[in-house]
Amino acid sequence: MSVSNIDHFVNGHNVAGSGARRQDVFNPATGAVTGRVALASAADVDAAVAAAQAAFPAWADTPPIRRARVLFKFLELVNQHKDDLARLITAEHGKVFTDAQGEVARGIDIIEFACGIPQLLKGDFTDQVSTGMDNWTLRQPLGVVAGITPFNFPVMVPMWMFPLAIAAGNTFVLKPSPIDPSPALFMGELLKKAGLPDGVYNVAQGDKEAVDALLAHPDVKAISFVGSTPIANHIYETGARHGKRVQALGGAKNHMVVMPDADLDQAVDALIGSAFGSAGERCMAISVAVLVGDVADRIMPQLIERTKTLKVLDGTNLAAEMGPIVTEAARQRIRGYIEAGANEGAQLLVDGRGFDGAQAGAGCGQGFWLGGTLFDHVTTGMKIYREEIFGPVLSCVRVPDFAAAVDIVNAHEFGNGVSCFTRDGNVAREFSRRIQVGMVGINVPIPVPMAWQGFGGWKKSLFGDMHAYGEEGVRFYTKQKSIMQRWPESISKGAEFAMPVSK
Repeated sequence: MSVSNIDHFVNGHNVAGSGARRQDVFNPATGAVTGRVALASAADVDAAVAAAQAAFPAWADTPPIRRARVLFKFLELVNQHKDDLARLITAEHGKVFTDAQGEVARGIDIIEFACGIPQLLKGDFTDQVSTGMDNWTLRQPLGVVAGITPFNFPVMVPMWMFPLAIAAGNTFVLKPSPIDPSPALFMGELLKKAGLPDGVYNVAQGDKEAVDALLAHPDVKAISFVGSTPIANHIYETGARHGKRVQALGGAKNHMVVMPDADLDQAVDALIGSAFGSAGERCMAISVAVLVGDVADRIMPQLIERTKTLKVLDGTNLAAEMGPIVTEAARQRIRGYIEAGANEGAQLLVDGRGFDGAQAGAGCGQGFWLGGTLFDHVTTGMKIYREEIFGPVLSCVRVPDFAAAVDIVNAHEFGNGVSCFTRDGNVAREFSRRIQVGMVGINVPIPVPMAWQGFGGWKKSLFGDMHAYGEEGVRFYTKQKSIMQRWPESISKGAEFAMPVSK
């Protein structure tokens, strides 16, 4: 297999940049190196930001309806090439093809929402706020904005950012994960075909050096980030210190509470799909099942059986339910968590460490494979409960009643997503009101809001004031201006030294 160079995308063209550093890109299913991605230097980041800065004045002055027309054309092209994008995701990330298709579809939702930018940018107007005076507000773009995105959603998470940012009149620099960098370039090609002017969308591939350069760059006005909590905290503090607007989404430890009256078949389906889909490498994955009362003894045999019979296959196989782990380093880290859980006394019912990659398909023997892992009798002091594992590991915690379930969720430092499975309307209502988590599902295992609602957690799952996409995203990528106006015929003579009031 040939190994291709994966470069940056600056001012409408693929560029190698300084070329001094590159990193291997792998097919996680086989372990084979498929590409070598450029890692941007500070000078490479400067070039991307300079292209965006040069393109900003003309793009900001472009009427919103014309910006929307470019996005409509981009939407058409993404729909035409959605399976091509999904194949790129599977090839570099490893998630199964049907899951990759779903990722692209959720990104398309955001593009569709961004196409409504003329309506979303409308301001407020007050006639005759004072005698002869009117007052109105408008929203204007910030300038050059940047997105720093994770490996687990190389299409959807960037689409949380750049369609709205660009629609609002900003120019954009994307720093994707170097683990799966190709989709960012393909999206750039589609934007160019859609008629987006050169320099409005740019890609600076790279690692920490590129991130640090973006954080310090004086021409970058805002940064949106999705990743782990320690890095989100660093991005938030460093960006704020440099005077930037920052939206930093961090880690998660998502719980699913199963009440004794829940439909057990539905609950099992929900737990298996949300814990092991995408090999658990989702910020909205359910990693803790909170089993209330006697439901634990009733549900556990089904969980054991379903975990053991997961179809762990090469993601290109349409029968696959779970693919490989994204990198060998991630696989070893997850294996370490499994060992820690067993050593701390959790009951290891299904151990995914024994999975043989050769079972996943031809040529997969050297891939980064784990099977699904299931723990029971996990307690809140254990490492596998406290920390985000980001892998196919489901921990089951037993509690006596509903109040204890709410308390255990609310006590956790993360507050990204949570679910409750029940048939009781009062339990559902109380759970929704009392739970200290940003996104809540009732009989919905992965409560990811739609494009117009906005995405974001609470506590250490979000740093910053505004959620991703939706109207929150429009506010993040724009600044409000208030204008008060009157004309000479209505102005009384003489200086006024008192605070102005409505007359």
